[in-house]
Amino acid sequence: MRVDYPVLAQTIAALVAQETDPVALMATLACEIHHADDRFDWTGFYRVTAPEVLKIGPYQGGHGCLVIPFSRGVCGAAARTRTTQLVPDVDAFPGHIACASSTRSELVIPVIDAKGVLIGVLDIDSDQPDAFTESDARALEAILAATFGAGAA
Repeated sequence: MRVDYPVLAQTIAALVAQETDPVALMATLACEIHHADDRFDWTGFYRVTAPEVLKIGPYQGGHGCLVIPFSRGVCGAAARTRTTQLVPDVDAFPGHIACASSTRSELVIPVIDAKGVLIGVLDIDSDQPDAFTESDARALEAILAATFGAGAA
């Protein structure tokens, strides 16, 4: 099953209307996004908890890494550069952190709040190589912006 992003965006908007707590928002998004597409093997958030440090937040799937420094891995690169990381082959990504040996491709999107502050990253792993597209990235960026950014309730 492939995700229907317009329906997913509407569902998430309805579920999080009036909610402002970032952890509650992350938990809801992790659940809805994870169950929207069979390609999504692990879906979750890493939260900025100290300077240059990400810690695991709400997620769906097997265990994730507990702590990721900005200097390491795909999540660290997304946080450090504040840019989306679309990685078709994690084995080819310098410094990739293998939280799960089954991960073959990864999409990580920075989460920026309404004040322009990086509060975390959305990390989606797939056990399929080259599972994600630019369309996936753009649609999920829009959902994150609507939920946490200027478009947030």
